[in-house]
Amino acid sequence: MSSGTTATAANYADSCTARISARTAKIGIIGLGYVGLPLALLFSEQRFAIAGFDIDARKVDTLTSGGSYIVRIDPKEIQSARRQGFTATSDFSRIAEMDAIIICVPTPLDEFRQPDMSYIVGTAQSIAPHLRPGQLVILESTTYPGTTQEVLVPILEKGNKHGLKASRHGETSGGVFYVAFSPEREDPGNTDVARHDIPKVVGGLDKVAGDLACAVYGTIFRRTVRVSTPAAAEMTKLLENIYRCVNIAMVNELKLLCLRMGIDIWEVIEAAKTKPFGFHPFYPGPGLGGHCIPVDPYYLSWKAKEFDFQTRFIELAGDINTYMPYHVVASVVSALNKQKKAINGAKVLVLGVAYKKDIDDLRESPALTIIELLKHEGAEVSYNDPYFPTVGKGRKYDLQMKCAPLASLEQYDCVLIVTDHSDYDYRRIVQEAKLVVDSRNATRGIESPKIVRC
Repeated sequence: MSSGTTATAANYADSCTARISARTAKIGIIGLGYVGLPLALLFSEQRFAIAGFDIDARKVDTLTSGGSYIVRIDPKEIQSARRQGFTATSDFSRIAEMDAIIICVPTPLDEFRQPDMSYIVGTAQSIAPHLRPGQLVILESTTYPGTTQEVLVPILEKGNKHGLKASRHGETSGGVFYVAFSPEREDPGNTDVARHDIPKVVGGLDKVAGDLACAVYGTIFRRTVRVSTPAAAEMTKLLENIYRCVNIAMVNELKLLCLRMGIDIWEVIEAAKTKPFGFHPFYPGPGLGGHCIPVDPYYLSWKAKEFDFQTRFIELAGDINTYMPYHVVASVVSALNKQKKAINGAKVLVLGVAYKKDIDDLRESPALTIIELLKHEGAEVSYNDPYFPTVGKGRKYDLQMKCAPLASLEQYDCVLIVTDHSDYDYRRIVQEAKLVVDSRNATRGIESPKIVRC
């Protein structure tokens, strides 16, 4: 793209499209976590020279040395990308060099379960001074409908040095940049669907922005799905995740009922999913984790209040899922009580702290809540997880614990399965432990009076 301020919007768009096609466009990705780093590698595979931006010096240093801090990403992938021109930096002045800037920063909830926009706001403020005419800015962070237009765009317009405005109607003046929203669709641990086979939803602030965003993503995804506005794309992401949240809440509630009725909910689900139409299986668990499903319902509920609307059904689902760690702890208390053992002073080993099996991701993990609840009840809690040698301090927890070895299981009054990693030998665990409380049905097929499934 030209850096002059007199070029027309059409010239900017044509130039950018040509550079994308030739793989000479410079693409910057801000936020090198579980979303941004895999995205950078996809572009690198298509011969783009990618610049990754992150304020975490540890991540920058690790990537610069050819290492990886995400288990599912082999260091060889980083090294290959480095040879292709991938660089990691915390120098945001290099934003000016980019043709397209993709934002992949966290959007958590604050302590009052309200949207925390600080990462998006901070990132936009870091981009704005270096913004130049013709650049494309794409937000991927999951958020409430309206964020792109109401939060991102005003900061970029106010903070840039050239008086640039976001193109809203295909303007042909030189002083424009382009904005789009395209929700990330990462599924950590999913090896069934290749990343480039996941359709990419795109909503541009205007047609030109949408065209450019589709051109960028079209180089790494087999299919792009165009929607009319950034808000429609933002709502699409929320719908996808709230759909899962609501259905998981339903099956969690049914599990609680089935426990009282003496029915195996897992058997019921297996039978129900044989129906070839009208049913998709969801599975109960100890609570929701990850960067989206536990968060998204609250983002939409918060935004809905602006329109004098209460999302009662969605909020109820959130409440049910939020309750599940408490149910797990109550089950541990009950199981110990039946063995004439109080929770206060009991030694409990939590198996798995990642939010789902076979990944190294702690975000919103129910295991963290469960550990804190057990400690509050007076239990002496240890944990084991092959992906986490230590668990320190996060936004919502401060555990400062080291991974305990899977040896001498008989020393624990209870072994609690929270995350069903494939590495665990569940038959050995059941054989050696005094008591096993299983919140994931990891011990299915194993019969023992020591097992309590909750």
